[in-house]
Amino acid sequence: MPTILIIDDERAIRNVLKDILSNEGFKVEEAADGEEGLKKFQAGSFDVVLCDIKMPKLDGIEFLQKVMEAGTDTPVIMISGHGNIETAVDAVKKGAFDYISKPPDLNRLLITIRNAMDKTTLVQETKVLKRKVSKVQEIIGESEAIQRIKETIDKVAPTDARVLVTGGNGSGKELVARWLHEKSNRSTGPLVEVNCAAIPGELIESELFGHEKGSFTSAIKQRIGKFEQASGGTLFLDEIGDMSLSAQAKVLRALQEGKITRVGGDKEISVDVRVVAATNKDLLKEVEEKNFRLDLYHRLGVILIHVPSLNERRDDIPSLVDKFLDDIATEYGQAKKGIDKKALDILKNHNWTGNIRELRNVVERLVILSGKEITAADVSAYV
Repeated sequence: MPTILIIDDERAIRNVLKDILSNEGFKVEEAADGEEGLKKFQAGSFDVVLCDIKMPKLDGIEFLQKVMEAGTDTPVIMISGHGNIETAVDAVKKGAFDYISKPPDLNRLLITIRNAMDKTTLVQETKVLKRKVSKVQEIIGESEAIQRIKETIDKVAPTDARVLVTGGNGSGKELVARWLHEKSNRSTGPLVEVNCAAIPGELIESELFGHEKGSFTSAIKQRIGKFEQASGGTLFLDEIGDMSLSAQAKVLRALQEGKITRVGGDKEISVDVRVVAATNKDLLKEVEEKNFRLDLYHRLGVILIHVPSLNERRDDIPSLVDKFLDDIATEYGQAKKGIDKKALDILKNHNWTGNIRELRNVVERLVILSGKEITAADVSAYV
């Protein structure tokens, strides 16, 4: 049941508002002045506040300012019998949701309260969505290799040193890159990701550096490349071992000089980018086979971080499974499923060729297909 706090020094007004709102299904609390109202507000949880302006001890505008300073999302609707347009404008400027004159029109009052509650719901939903989008997942595990990675991230992130992250597919290289950005001095800037393996060789230069209108057949307008988009932040070049040699040469120049040139252009553009690269290939072997530039390897690999395969950190599997069970329960809106020890032992001894990504998929499959608890029989049947 939504709760409304009425703050007004006139008992008659409080009684009328309480009767009206109670009949509409609201729970109502009262305060006879601003000071009492502030104490109740700080002690309780309210969906909407109706606050008079002219009151003893603490007037409505002062109450509003204190509430706004506290950073609340609770909408405050100001009500007054001494109001004019200037008072209304001042109240709204200071953070009030709306302003209603006394005696309040019943329909307008109820509509305003409903609108205020709808706004609160939207604000809360937006915050939840932002947390889901922006929150960087934890690096789960207590193994020596994972602890070493976490320590390296803490040391390296605050610097602008370029980092080369190596490891198998699905091992968590992207997560390491995200934490390097999150803990860096560039965390307020953009993190721009480019999967070099997913972009055709003839388009990778346009993707990275942009192009001018008319520079090639399909270039019908100017395009800003990933280096420019990431300026002031971090550029994550995933699967850099798949980048063409011509693009590698331009990336090397961008790293050396901090400047790029769009495809089809001749103007040099300065970029301020920290580059983190990742690969599942042995780049030194690629250098021997003349598929990768040695000078670029040295430019990228100021700091080397190797992410071990899941088979190399089996003791972390129980922690990872527990985290995935939590996440999947939240996503599906259901109670978290348990898993027995024998089932965990089988998972620990499985050959995880797909690493963390494969384990996550397996746990989701077990949650969907198993009973109330995941058993060894479930793992044997579905993994």
